[in-house]
Amino acid sequence: MTSSSPCDPPGPPTHRPSPSPTPRPLSRDRRLLALLRDRRALGIGLALLLAAAAVVTLAPRPDGQAGEPPTGDPGRAAYGAAAGEHEQRPTPTPYPREGTGSFVAATGDSPVRGTDGPVRRYRVAVESGTGQDVAAFAATVDEVLGDPRGWTASEEFRMQRVAEADDADFTVYLATPGTSERMCAEGGLSTEGYTSCRLPGQVIINLARWVEAVPDYGAPLEIYRAYVVNHEVGHEFGEEHQACPAPGEPAPVMQQQTYGLDGCVANAWPYVDGSRYEGKLVPGI
Repeated sequence: MTSSSPCDPPGPPTHRPSPSPTPRPLSRDRRLLALLRDRRALGIGLALLLAAAAVVTLAPRPDGQAGEPPTGDPGRAAYGAAAGEHEQRPTPTPYPREGTGSFVAATGDSPVRGTDGPVRRYRVAVESGTGQDVAAFAATVDEVLGDPRGWTASEEFRMQRVAEADDADFTVYLATPGTSERMCAEGGLSTEGYTSCRLPGQVIINLARWVEAVPDYGAPLEIYRAYVVNHEVGHEFGEEHQACPAPGEPAPVMQQQTYGLDGCVANAWPYVDGSRYEGKLVPGI
């Protein structure tokens, strides 16, 4: 009897997946369309990325200002226009820093001012190229030096403006910052082109101070002008620098008010309420 192998137990039928159909190659037109679609998507993405970067660049800083591009960025002008920036240019001064170095003197003689004493004579000259009228400057100096609150209130001398240098005891000059600095330096005084000064026989008024006065002076320009004339002419009469007596009090005319009032109130006159007004001497200045 011939032996036989046992029969396999019955099981679930085996299913084989049908083979996938072979993909058909894209036509040339469809390949081009797909390529264009991919490039368009890439372009949109790049544009969105650039827009986001621009928002970050222009976002306000904590101080409230738009972010600055690097110094020397060639696109700064365009950036400034987009961000509403305006380039800050130096404000031109209403006076020249330098003049010709030559002076024109006021013509004619003024009346004698004051009530008693010998006559002290002065001349007035304005540097050429300043744009200032010598007659107008002379009229202001005459008014200041002839004021009853001025130096003639001492009744120790009178004053008169003269045209000729040989007739004058001293000259009041109006000079540009550059020229006034050089003139003052000849007498050993350093003004840094800012302050006025006095040398023997020369009262040198800095044009910048005449036009602008000084910051925080707290009084009109004509008060500062009267102060600077009386202060420098006071030096010509032998007066020395003085200190502010107390906060809130008038500043002595011989106080260096150009450098600050030290709590005092601006004052242009050596005589206040009919009396000589002074502070403590400041030696060596």
